[in-house]
Amino acid sequence: MRILVSNDDGIHSPGIYALAEELKKIGEVTVVAPATEQSAVGHAITMKVPVRVSKYYKNNEFFGYAVDGTPADCVKMGIRNIMVTPPDVVVSGINHGSNTATNVIYSGTVSAAREAAIMDVPAIAVSVTSHDAREFGYAAKTAALFAQLITKHGLNKGTLLNINVPDLPESKIKGIRLTKQGRSKWDDIYEKRQDPYGKDYYWLTGDLVELDNDMTYDQYCVKQDYVSVSPIHFDLTDHEEYNRMASWEIEKI
Repeated sequence: MRILVSNDDGIHSPGIYALAEELKKIGEVTVVAPATEQSAVGHAITMKVPVRVSKYYKNNEFFGYAVDGTPADCVKMGIRNIMVTPPDVVVSGINHGSNTATNVIYSGTVSAAREAAIMDVPAIAVSVTSHDAREFGYAAKTAALFAQLITKHGLNKGTLLNINVPDLPESKIKGIRLTKQGRSKWDDIYEKRQDPYGKDYYWLTGDLVELDNDMTYDQYCVKQDYVSVSPIHFDLTDHEEYNRMASWEIEKI
């Protein structure tokens, strides 16, 4: 199995290292990841400045390729430029912090996997639900398991698996659940503050509004100490609304 690994926390993050080491047990791993942290950049693509690539070494051994760009850049670069043969699967992560509910819109981790899905390569995004994550072992094992399941069962074109794992030892995780993207969302604001020189600046702050209350949704599932696995797609069409709007007879306007 040929596996392309990327993330948004940067090639130096402990999460991507744990992921790559686990995936090496089941296939040939190529790491192509951002040279610097790219959290919450969404699906940005670099267009008007050069994209530079350099080899990255960890513990005096070649680890992968560091890209001066976004997570989506990395996947595009890995598939089109670096790998001689396209990957069988792309795995993005392990992200520090959950990517549930509306977070998937902003997430660079999910966007890396989404870029692969757009390019017709099966993909997985995997996250641990803490920004100070310490437990990467079970998340890495789960990613490897689903990489194998994808090669066995396949995925619809354009679909990726978004996996969120509680930041707990394996013994405390209650199980794995198939879920839908949650409805919870952030109630946030740019709070006005002052620096030591009296100049104004703004800092994003807010609270997550919990709207999910059953195990079919990713956000609620991980709060109950289960792993959530959600199939998501880059088609953002509201098909129900599309059908309802047929009565508007827009073509006659």
